Amino acid sequence: MSASALLWGVVFGSVGMGYCVYGKKQQAVLPLLCGIGLIAVPYLVANALAMVAVGALLMAAPFVVGR
Repeated sequence: MSASALLWGVVFGSVGMGYCVYGKKQQAVLPLLCGIGLIAVPYLVANALAMVAVGALLMAAPFVVGR
């Protein structure tokens, strides 16, 4: 695992935790699921570029789908 993948894993894990807390408090399913996905991304994707792509999609999903 490279240093950049480790750093992006920490960033996406932190954002994912925020999405999970928000989704649970607001009883919103989509942010909760995206948060769980963001927490799981560093464990499932080893390439840093692919991790950034998947993480960006998961972070944008509640805003795009929620419209």
